[in-house]
This record gives sequence, C-alpha cells and structure tokens, in this order.
Amino acid sequence: MAQDRKSSGGKASGDEYVRPVRRLVVGTLVMVMIALFLVWRIDSPRVERMRTAVIDTVVPRMQWIAAPVTGATKLIADFQSYRRIYDQNRELRLELQQMRAWREAALQLEQENAKLLDLNNVRIDPTLTYVTGEVLADSGSPFRQSVLLNVGARDGIIDGWPAMDGIGLVGRISGVGSHTSRVLLLTDSSSKVPVLIQPSGQRAILSGDNTIYPVIEFLENADQVRPGDRVVSSGDGGIFPADMLVGQVALGTDRRLRVRLSADYERLEFLRVLRAPRIEAITDPGGLLVTPRLEIAGPPAPEGELPDG
Repeated sequence: MAQDRKSSGGKASGDEYVRPVRRLVVGTLVMVMIALFLVWRIDSPRVERMRTAVIDTVVPRMQWIAAPVTGATKLIADFQSYRRIYDQNRELRLELQQMRAWREAALQLEQENAKLLDLNNVRIDPTLTYVTGEVLADSGSPFRQSVLLNVGARDGIIDGWPAMDGIGLVGRISGVGSHTSRVLLLTDSSSKVPVLIQPSGQRAILSGDNTIYPVIEFLENADQVRPGDRVVSSGDGGIFPADMLVGQVALGTDRRLRVRLSADYERLEFLRVLRAPRIEAITDPGGLLVTPRLEIAGPPAPEGELPDG
C-alpha cells in the first residue's frame, strides 16, 4: 500500500511539473510566431534590414533541411517525366505497328501494280482481245493443277480459251460458271498443248506431269533441240493462238527434255484470258472422209430401159 501511494504520488508530482512546462513552451511559441508575423508585416527600413540579416544568417544554414524536400520534388518530377516518356513510347509502338501494316499494304499494291503493268506491256496479236481476271484460289492439290478466276460467263468467258500472265502462257479455261471460271494449268497431268521449238522449228506436244517442268513429247528429231531454245505455241488444232511464249527447253534430271515455263506460277495474281476465235464444230465426222456422190443430169431413159451404170 505504501508503495502504491509512493508511485501514485510520484506520478502526480510529475504531472504537476510537466503541464506548466508544456503550457509555457506552447505559449512561448505562440508569442514568437505572433511577434514574427508582426515583425514581418511591419513596413520599415530598419525592420527590413533586420529581416534581411535574419534571412542571410538562417537560410544558408537551413539548406540541409531543404535538401530532402528538394530531392523528393526532383524525384516526383523525374517520375512524371518517366511516365510521359513511357506513354509516348507506347503511342510510338502503336504508330509503328500501323505503319508496318500500311507498309505491307503498300508493298502488295506495288506488286499488283507491277503485275498489271506487265500484263499491259505484253504484245499479243492485235486481232485478239482479252479479259483480265484476278486469281481467287488454287486447287491446293498435288494431283490437280488449276486456279480459279473471278470472271465467268457473264464476262463472255468460253471454255477452252487460253490464259496468260504478264510473261507467258499459263493454261486454258476448263470450266466456266456464271461469275467464276477455272484455268487448267500447263503443269496439270491432263494438259496437252502443241508447241513449236525455235529456232529448229521442231513441233512437239507439251505434257504436264504435275511438276513445275512439263515434259516435251512426240518430238520428231531431239538432236536438233538444245537446252535454252525458245518454246512457243504452234497453233495446231486451233486450241491456242500461234507464237504465244511458253518457256525455254531444259534438260531434266531424268534426262528428258522439259520446259522451264516463263510464267511465274508462284505468284499468279492476275491472268489475261484471250478471246480465241471459235473452232468450227464437227457434227458429221464421216463427211470428212467420204465425199458425197455427184449426180450427172442427162436425158431421161426410155420406158423399159435401164440407165447406164
């Protein structure tokens, strides 16, 4: 009990000393602030000189206190600047992606323009007219070499007309729809085209075998043909117009004569379909071999007698 009293008495005596000191300090600070405010508001030359002297004395010694604040301010400014740079970098990346997309579109348009210019520069028989179509799709099969065009019967396309790109012969129309048509390529196994090899003048048949180099067959004299000779369409049978560029003679790995096609089969985007003249349809094959018997007019035979012969 005595210890409790002593402890309670010590606390009470401590509070009695602390409270007056706290009040005194707070009051002094308030008075000092009021005095500084009043002094700072007084407009007098003497007071101005005193204020200047105080500032010159105190402020240089207080720079170490302002250093952390200045550093924090610079750090915040640097962070804001970094944020702006990050946003700008992100915007630049988006613009770069858009520019790459525009660049790809420009390259595709440039390639299409070049191919169309190639089609316009190809010289063909002035009596032949043509229809230009865009390649929509290919067969996608190793057993059938063909492409689909966006021109058809509504554009006047007829089955059997030849098709070429900006350089050489590509194939012939092998199916016509209302809005589309299919082109059977020279590389297809069912393609057989009569060709002429220059300068030897040898005639042959170009047969596709589903490879990029079709085979030369039914050649009369292979000794007169050399790799690099020019191959053009012969016009035999009226299937293709004559003198259309096909390619050059090449010697295959199997020692067979083949043709390196001039047409770029890897980039078939636009094809020119030539309006070839119509071929007369044969309705009576026998009439080509047997001539009709001619009757010779003469005086009528008397009754009861048979005419001679």
